[in-house]
Amino acid sequence: MTDLAGKTCVVTGATSGIGRSFALALAEQGAYVYAIGRSRERLDSLLEESAGSIGEITGVLVDLEQDDEIERVVELVLTEHHGVDVLAHSAGAIVLGAVGETTLDDLDRQYRVNLRAPVALTQALLPALKRAGGQVVFVNSSAALRASATNVLYAATKVGLKWFADGLRDQLNADGVRVISVYVGRTATPMQEYVHEQEGRTYDPDLLLQPRDVAQALLSALAMPVTAEITDINVRPMRKPPVQ
Repeated sequence: MTDLAGKTCVVTGATSGIGRSFALALAEQGAYVYAIGRSRERLDSLLEESAGSIGEITGVLVDLEQDDEIERVVELVLTEHHGVDVLAHSAGAIVLGAVGETTLDDLDRQYRVNLRAPVALTQALLPALKRAGGQVVFVNSSAALRASATNVLYAATKVGLKWFADGLRDQLNADGVRVISVYVGRTATPMQEYVHEQEGRTYDPDLLLQPRDVAQALLSALAMPVTAEITDINVRPMRKPPVQ
């Protein structure tokens, strides 16, 4: 896919961080983007920022923890478009704490947002992705590759997302659908600000990856010719924050 102009894209977690930057980047390339988020105010801000883009963004207020709301956004997309060219899963939830300090409710929320919602949305849009010969993007985390004592529940959901993506790729390549996982290190997002606060670290966004860096890496992967597929991308900050 070398030209995103006129393509139909669905991006979750589009109200902040990587999802927001990726939605804007797709619109700048001329794509029609369904930006999914939980905050009407932030969606409105996204639409204002995208004014003047070659493409168009439609903000869709959705709580990905609710099955009926996932069904509603799927119905909206499929009513207006025959195929889906890019489905990007960027929404995420995190609760830090060692085993014994966190609760099963903490696990359930992270599971529903980080793993169950991507599975449900992908399943529902699978026929449209096949019709378009589309691409599925999973914004994952370096935690999927190595867990720590305090992010163990979050990492468990993210490693599940990794294996779902890998199995999905094996299934869909024969249908002309490509699957990309990007494993991001510490990125200047509201989630990372929360993580720094919980760790007692000073939050300096200038030392971290920028959301637009990840968006640019994904655009490059999407632009590969149909004879090639980028399966996994590892992106981390070049400068390392000081040890505290």
